[in-house]
Amino acid sequence: MQKHTIHREKSGQFSKLATTLTYQQDTLSELISSPFSMKNIGQHIPKKQLNYLPQTRVTLVNELKKQFPNLPFSSPLAKNIELLAKETTFTITTGHQLNIATGPAYVIYKIIHCIRLAEELKKEYPNNDFVPVFWLATEDHDIEEVNHTTIFGKKIHWNENQGGAVGQYELADWEEMKAEISSLYQNHPSSEIHELLKSYTGRNVAEATQQLFHHLFERFGVIVIEPNVPGLKALFKETMKREASQPFVEQCILKTNKKIVQLGYEPQAFARPINLFQLTKGKRERLVEINDFSIIQAIENHPEQFSPNVMLRPAFQETILPNLVYVGGGGEISYWIQQKGIFEAIGLEFPILSVRNSVQLIDVSTQKKCEKLNLSWSDTFKPLQELQHQYLQKNSGEELNFIQIDEALSNLNSVLLNHASLFDQNMEKFVDAESNKLSKQIDMIKYKFTKQRKGQLEAAMKQLEDLKSKLFPNNGLQERTESFLSFCKDGNISSQIDTLKNAMNPFENDLIVLLLD
Repeated sequence: MQKHTIHREKSGQFSKLATTLTYQQDTLSELISSPFSMKNIGQHIPKKQLNYLPQTRVTLVNELKKQFPNLPFSSPLAKNIELLAKETTFTITTGHQLNIATGPAYVIYKIIHCIRLAEELKKEYPNNDFVPVFWLATEDHDIEEVNHTTIFGKKIHWNENQGGAVGQYELADWEEMKAEISSLYQNHPSSEIHELLKSYTGRNVAEATQQLFHHLFERFGVIVIEPNVPGLKALFKETMKREASQPFVEQCILKTNKKIVQLGYEPQAFARPINLFQLTKGKRERLVEINDFSIIQAIENHPEQFSPNVMLRPAFQETILPNLVYVGGGGEISYWIQQKGIFEAIGLEFPILSVRNSVQLIDVSTQKKCEKLNLSWSDTFKPLQELQHQYLQKNSGEELNFIQIDEALSNLNSVLLNHASLFDQNMEKFVDAESNKLSKQIDMIKYKFTKQRKGQLEAAMKQLEDLKSKLFPNNGLQERTESFLSFCKDGNISSQIDTLKNAMNPFENDLIVLLLD
């Protein structure tokens, strides 16, 4: 494996704000706690420690033990859950919606980023412990966003729409979807993918997803947390009651959005008058009535029946976790920088924000195609039209240059006519006629050359188009479309995760390009 990097701006794949969040967080000081750095994380530790209630720690540990009741004592996950009982232990968190299987590849990259950051922090601050957490956004309800995945360029669908929070969906036709994924690896019947798919089950989609990622990352001690449970929701009920009785989120967001616009960026998301949903069987409905006593009483008695929307979810997460750093993609972090006012309003410490590593994987077959087309890995980031023009400039000249052939034919004609002049006029006429025939034959040869060359160039143009489509599906990075499983062609996933873990660096800002063996 070879590792390379490219500046995100040069890659042409990131927005202006996402690039700033990666390289120049100090220019956004009004919107964050402090820029992402090892030193600033260390300074954040005592702030979060003072801001996080010991009783919340007790509740968190108890709830996690309920979610993972049968862990062996030797499990790295069991050890990390026990560590969370200590006031010197903190979390490094990322999260995502409940995609089919592992979702797009960047979901895996986010989790590995958290693992690596926790490891690096332990080296720097040995008196503390750092636990990687994957937050399952089980309450999202836009099934169309998450009911599919793409493996080897093939889109796998789970055609189900039961309504309400996706995490509560029953697993109807689930085995059929898993069988379709398994069939992609039928030539590797003993590989790891089949055991992974066996673990991909439970009472509902939330539990199945939790089991899937638990299977993948237990050995690293990653806590895959399902937050939509009564015990954890109870920790957030005071904030939910406040939003239902005296809405405050929208005003906080509006104020922050003005700052974002003044800095020359566009806000990522917008708040509603009330930023809560009510959960019932098959439904997730927005709250619209302000200061409705029955709703406030219901939140008090059954907080699990209510759900924060995208603008309140970060506060829910940071209320229940002793979290130092939130890891996300550029777009995701773009809406986190809208959140600081909300945190200040409820007296909650705002986390440090880390833009996850972005990784472009180039497999062996794609590398060979690049070599055949005389492209370097960095060339692949250029627009398709530029690559095609570049190829034509380098390769089309020969088909148009028949000067040597024409000169040789002209010289041959001159020599033949000189010899014919030694004889009579009839011989000169004969040579001239035969020379014309030869010229036409040469023209046919030149035509064949041209046609063959044109076909070669057209094939190359198609190959360039296919190459770009594979590396940048829908004109975006492969990590946003292709599942990580696409890069585990032999069905063995752990080894590829290890490869990525060795290559990734949470303090690397540039896009990482890996040329796989």
